[in-house]
Amino acid sequence: MVGPAVPPTEPVLAAVSTQVAPAPVVEQAPPPLFVELGAGPMSTSCRAVAHIGDSTSTGMMKEYHVPNPADRLDAQYARVGVEESVLELAGGRSMLEHRAKHENGVMVAERLRDAGFSGCWVIALGTNDAANVAKDATVDRVDRIERMMAVIDGEPVLWVDAVTKAEQGYWAAPNMEVWNDELATTLSRHPNARIYQWSHDIQDDWYVKDGIHYNSKGTRARAKLIPDALAAAFPAV
Repeated sequence: MVGPAVPPTEPVLAAVSTQVAPAPVVEQAPPPLFVELGAGPMSTSCRAVAHIGDSTSTGMMKEYHVPNPADRLDAQYARVGVEESVLELAGGRSMLEHRAKHENGVMVAERLRDAGFSGCWVIALGTNDAANVAKDATVDRVDRIERMMAVIDGEPVLWVDAVTKAEQGYWAAPNMEVWNDELATTLSRHPNARIYQWSHDIQDDWYVKDGIHYNSKGTRARAKLIPDALAAAFPAV
């Protein structure tokens, strides 16, 4: 007897999804902390700049160091596109310490803020901070940097690192190197901050006898390279 026919097995069709896979999320790398100077002409997106400096900055506006006005700091900022430069330069200044009748760096920044300044910042301090911490670390390096960053409050800021060739004393070169290490570590947490490594560009024959301050050649170079670094850090779009 012949049994009922067994129906043929039908092929099983795999379900085909019509959904489009989401595009992979590409995270943008953060901008580099350290500024690399470009080879050609540069301009910056910074229209207003507040430059807060110590005695390593004062010579950049002095006729005896920079005889040609076109080579001075204000003219060099204008060269890269800055329309308003506020230059706050005083000897003996650090983030916290200052000479009589002068302000420290944080006080200057607070005063500018209270007066309505908004723009980019250049902090050319640290040489005295490194020395002062070497003498008395009651307020450490990180705290000093963070106090300044709190006033800047997220606006673009270029820090200039510290360097000397002094072999002894609080201003000795190793103290500057420790400062620079702490500066890099601290500012790596602030996406608005960049560092110009002046310590990589300075030449031995740019120093005066004390191994801390600069002669005319070094001062002119510093007055050019800091604005160049600003343009490299925050270029015009």
